[in-house]
Amino acid sequence: MFAAEDAQVAVAGRRKEPLEAVVREIQAAGGKALAVTCDVVIRREVEAAISSVVQHFGRLDTVVNNAGAVVVATAEETSDEDWSRVLAINLTGTFQVSRAAIPILRKSGGGSIVNIGSYLGIVGRQSRAAYCAAKAGVGGLTRAMALDHAKDKIRVNCVCPAIVETEMSLLFLSKAADPEAARKQRLAELPLGRFGKPEDVALMALYLASDESSWVTGTVFPIDGGQTAS
Repeated sequence: MFAAEDAQVAVAGRRKEPLEAVVREIQAAGGKALAVTCDVVIRREVEAAISSVVQHFGRLDTVVNNAGAVVVATAEETSDEDWSRVLAINLTGTFQVSRAAIPILRKSGGGSIVNIGSYLGIVGRQSRAAYCAAKAGVGGLTRAMALDHAKDKIRVNCVCPAIVETEMSLLFLSKAADPEAARKQRLAELPLGRFGKPEDVALMALYLASDESSWVTGTVFPIDGGQTAS
């Protein structure tokens, strides 16, 4: 979607194959894209990724932090390892990428950081202790960075989806004891009666990256089919 609006897009992640598939899709449509392998919890990899993007495209204007992981467990049931992993990927990863990008965005004359949080950073849910904590932290980090870097013309906002039809969420539902019942239960929680689509989230990220949102910073936007309103 960014590429369709003439953005040059770098996609980053741990697995090379899906990154290259996205790059091919963008290039086939006439756009420009770069695949960068990177684990967001490893500082040197993050810094190397940011550096390679700038070397390739010459500048950086927008960052979308979209790495995520979840564990289904209460606080009592959550192991040290799972707690550390969920916070590292969701919260520390967002911090690491943002910290590395801010000096580059400043040199570009400003820009936009879009953090993908979760509605579970706004409300709670049973057996999501680590995930709720991590995503609430993303919201707090968003507000703090927005205030710290408004003078640099860097805007920072957070998008908070409910369940979206992604590989991770569909796999999660498929592992339920009764997948169809689990699906119906989750749909019943959504006043608009459908799961989110990746395009729903991408449209908001695109808006927050664009000049149309030039007076928007420090916000936490639920995109959740009405779930947090109920």
